[in-house]
Amino acid sequence: MKILAQDHIKINYLEKCGLSSYSPGICITKTGRIIVTAGTSGSDEAMADLEIKGRRYGGFVQGRIFVSDDNGNSFNLKHRFPFMHARPFEFEGILYVLGQCNDLMIIKSEDNGGTWSEPCRLTDGEDWHQAPCNVLYWKGFFYIVMEKRSERKITGWKVNNIAPVLMRGKKGTDLTKRENWTFASELYFDKVVNKNEMEYFGVPFHWTTRDTYVEIAPGRGCAEIGWLETNIVKFHDENHYLYEADTIHLFMRAHTGMTGYGIMAKVVEKENGTMETVLEKAPSGKKLVYIPLPGGQMKFHILYDEISELFWLLSTQATDSMTRAELLPPERYNLPDNERKRLVLHFSKNCFDWCFAGVVAIGEKESMSRHYAAMAIKGNDLLVVSRSGDENAISAHDTNFISFHKIKDFRGLVY
Repeated sequence: MKILAQDHIKINYLEKCGLSSYSPGICITKTGRIIVTAGTSGSDEAMADLEIKGRRYGGFVQGRIFVSDDNGNSFNLKHRFPFMHARPFEFEGILYVLGQCNDLMIIKSEDNGGTWSEPCRLTDGEDWHQAPCNVLYWKGFFYIVMEKRSERKITGWKVNNIAPVLMRGKKGTDLTKRENWTFASELYFDKVVNKNEMEYFGVPFHWTTRDTYVEIAPGRGCAEIGWLETNIVKFHDENHYLYEADTIHLFMRAHTGMTGYGIMAKVVEKENGTMETVLEKAPSGKKLVYIPLPGGQMKFHILYDEISELFWLLSTQATDSMTRAELLPPERYNLPDNERKRLVLHFSKNCFDWCFAGVVAIGEKESMSRHYAAMAIKGNDLLVVSRSGDENAISAHDTNFISFHKIKDFRGLVY
């Protein structure tokens, strides 16, 4: 089997012990410049000499912006900022980077990424989350999703109390100002999905009690089921069962304990300009929440290509998620569904029937992850940035560089 883009260059490579590199985002400006964002975190000691940093959940974080003007052959560090989970995007000729350090924070550049503004807060005293997933340009507006956590306190991995919040940026305005954004209503997972009502398809795979983190095997814990890391999907095909003119769908990572499931909600734009987040329904009238999605157990990235009129899916492929947790190799991160070294590509015309396009890259061993990736189209090529690790990575989860991959003539993979 030919691997599509095993060769890569390293961005934000961290040689210092105790630091990890994560959350890559990517966009291509109108001039062809490639913008890549990445996060850096670690122990207080490891982060001590880094200036311009924020503090979240008791630890330091720092975001970084890299640019390439030679089609991705090299990248230069241009800027540092004090927040994480950042995504770069261009809207009406201005570059923005939106992320969070508890509250939502944003910076902008009016000179194609050469210089950047001071961070501006879009919220005050709140708790936000999200990974660098996709964005949407539609009807002259800009759409992006961030995820808000409720005030309910839970232990372990906090994905049960998250609400994906679609944000709409107003055209002709400065998006560093809160008044120029419209926020959709909040729909929290634990308010709308009752695990006691679910039967026949094995979710949750491991049983947990409310608000607790249960040890499935020594050192391997499981949190309550939930959703996170939201992508935006706008169906254009009026023949699609789920097509609605004023509706945007939210495709999310599904934490179930198993692989192959994604999870979904939708946002309906009202005539008065508000946006309501609700669950989808199948033609039968049944709630349509869990959906088939290759790699839906991990952070994935969906990108719509107007030329091929196809959705492209970049996700993580698992090969042995049915191995009992107590028998996993020590280097496997947490539960069996957390295999992270195989990055794969699919395409689809409807976001439900996915065709396998190929393996993008494979880490040499379990701890050398290729995961949590993002992508952008530049001409005929698909550019990919992955949260990756080598032999110096802390773990398969806490990796030490961002890898940049190029899939040439990617539309030729369609069959």
